[in-house]
Amino acid sequence: MSRDRRAMLLHFADEAAAARRLAAASGLQALAVDRHRFPDDELKLTLPFAEKGAFPETLVIYRSLDRPNDKLVELLLLARHARRQGVGRLLLVAPYLAYMRQDIAFHPGEIVSQTIVGGFLAELFDGVVTVDPHLHRIERLEQAIPLEHALALSGAPRLAELVAERRPAALLLGPDEEAGQWVARAAEVTGGEHGVCRKVRHGDREVSIQLPDIPVAGREVVLMDDVASSGHTVARAAEALLAAGADSVDVALTHALFAEDALAVIRAAGVGQVWSTDCIAHPSNAIDMAPVLAEALARLLGRR
Repeated sequence: MSRDRRAMLLHFADEAAAARRLAAASGLQALAVDRHRFPDDELKLTLPFAEKGAFPETLVIYRSLDRPNDKLVELLLLARHARRQGVGRLLLVAPYLAYMRQDIAFHPGEIVSQTIVGGFLAELFDGVVTVDPHLHRIERLEQAIPLEHALALSGAPRLAELVAERRPAALLLGPDEEAGQWVARAAEVTGGEHGVCRKVRHGDREVSIQLPDIPVAGREVVLMDDVASSGHTVARAAEALLAAGADSVDVALTHALFAEDALAVIRAAGVGQVWSTDCIAHPSNAIDMAPVLAEALARLLGRR
C-alpha cells in the first residue's frame, strides 16, 4: 500500500512492533518518539521532526494505555505540542483504554474516573480508536469519550478464529457474567456451544465461581474474556472446570494486562494455553489486531 504523506503514525519503542504492523496495513509512515526519564521521574519526549513545516496534516498516535499514568502525560505533551506546530487533526489509536472500569461512585467521595479521563482524551484528540473497552453501565464509547469519532472495536472475532483452528470442538465459557458479550460474539464465529460462569467477588483477589448448567466432563474448554488483570477470576474458573472433569482449559482474551504474578496464578490453576491479542504487548500474543485497527483508521482518515 502506498504511503499517505499527509498523515503519519507516531509510536514508542515498547510498542514498535504492533504500531509498525498497523502503519504498514494503513499505508502510513511510522516514526518513533524518543522518551527520556529524568532522575526526578519527569519525562522528556523528542519527536522525529523538528521544523514546523515537517509536521503532517494528520498525526496518528499509537499508545495502548495499560499502566496508564505516565502514558496519559505523554499524550498530553504530544497532543499539545502537535497542535502548536499546526497539526490539524490528531487521532489516537489506544488498543487498551484505561480508567473505563470506574463509571460510578460506589462509596462517598470516590472520583468517577471514566468520564474524567474520557473528557481529557476528547479535549486532546479528534478521534479515538480502541478495542474491547471495559464498559459496565454504558452502551457506547462516546458516552465516556464525548467525540463523534470514538470507535470501539472487538478482538473476539479474531480470537474466535484462532480457537476454531486450535480447539475446534471447544466449549466457550466466560469466567463471569460480564464476559458474556465477548463469548457470544466468538460463538457466532465458531458455531460452538457457549455459556458463562457466575462470579462472586470477595475482594480484589478473592472470588468464587459457579459453573453454568452445561456438561463439561471430558470436554475441551476455552475461557474467553476481554481482560485478565490479577488472574484470579480466570484461575478459579479453571480450577472449577478441571474439578468438574474438563479435559483441558485454555484461555483466550483481548487484553493481557497480567498485573504482577497473574500469569503464574493462571498457570498454577491448570490452564494450558493462553492466547491474547497484541493490544498489549505480551509473550502470550497470538493475534495481530492491525487488520481490524487499519479498517477503522481508514474510516477516520476518510478513505472509506
